[in-house]
Amino acid sequence: MRFDILTIFPDIFESYFRESIMARALDENLINIKVHNIREYSKNRHKKVDDLPFGGGPGMLMTPQPLYDSITKIKKKNKGPVIFMTPQGQTLTQTKVEKFAKFDELILLCGRYEGIDQRIRDMLVDHEISIGNYILTGGEIPAMVMVDAISRLVPGVLGEKESLNEESFSKNLKRKKEYPQYTRPADFMGKKVPEVLLSGNHKKIETWRRKNLK
Repeated sequence: MRFDILTIFPDIFESYFRESIMARALDENLINIKVHNIREYSKNRHKKVDDLPFGGGPGMLMTPQPLYDSITKIKKKNKGPVIFMTPQGQTLTQTKVEKFAKFDELILLCGRYEGIDQRIRDMLVDHEISIGNYILTGGEIPAMVMVDAISRLVPGVLGEKESLNEESFSKNLKRKKEYPQYTRPADFMGKKVPEVLLSGNHKKIETWRRKNLK
């Protein structure tokens, strides 16, 4: 799976992708992540990528030229859909993650300021995705969420046991139910784990879990 990420803050991604499962997946070439600085494509002598919106209004918009040039260049190597991370997009769900995971390549566009010129959305963007009904400073964190969620479904990224857990968790997400879970110690500050979970009786445990799904 190849991800090409377009942003004006490329350094944001470095530390996150070099830790834990993501780092292992990169080291084993199970996923490939390329981060591109949109400013490098600006023809403005100061590498400016924003300007005032026509008709007035608050804030600045990302200008079309750097976005167009960066996206079209990347599309020569990456044939996947262009996904614009924006609060106006469709909310990301596990079902959508599974659909995106079927692609071999994806291009993620991180917005900033008040968004991007509408012409880029009309010309080059295939999907607009939001990670929730709230406003963030930019699209970088949503892009990391996308890469993380999709990468977990790439064969080999998770171990066999983790993959089975992931499959089970995906089913729980779809029905939006889960049972309470506990770990050691069995007694924490007077709060005790339900006795049935300590019994070793798997049939009773399964029955208890079904009754306590919420």
